[in-house]
Amino acid sequence: MSNRAEKRAGRWKRWLAEAVLVVLLLGAIHLWQTRNLPAGEAPALTGTLLDGRTIDRVNFRGKPLLVHFWAAWCPVCRLEQGTIQSLAREWPVITVAMQSGDAEEIRRFMEEEGLSFPVLADEAGQLARRWRVSGVPVSFVLDGRGHIRYATVGYATWAGLTLRLWLAGL
Repeated sequence: MSNRAEKRAGRWKRWLAEAVLVVLLLGAIHLWQTRNLPAGEAPALTGTLLDGRTIDRVNFRGKPLLVHFWAAWCPVCRLEQGTIQSLAREWPVITVAMQSGDAEEIRRFMEEEGLSFPVLADEAGQLARRWRVSGVPVSFVLDGRGHIRYATVGYATWAGLTLRLWLAGL
């Protein structure tokens, strides 16, 4: 093997080792961030949406459901708004606006941002406590039996959430 080929092979091995290290580090961070979130059967999620409809996650039995906690004051949540809006067109979605004001303030925010996904106002953080959510954004993907299959803390992509919803429906 030539010196040049040996250097190239060494470089690929180093890049592979670094990539494995990054994946392990990201996995460890994810496990640490989600360590206190609920698992198994999802906690109760009931209330009145901003549009006046009464909601209960039990109504969504039989199909995957995205439960997304966010806040109007959260910059990462604002980056993710388009993703949640897009997902809500194709999948059952319930969002919880955590400590973002009363229903009227959240309604104004939604209008200003051009958003129309279903929102439960959690002004005092009661739903967040029940779901053990202490920061936002947090996304839960429930399967058709109401069990939490995936939990994600922080920014989540459309592709990542879509894949999780699809897998939860299998």
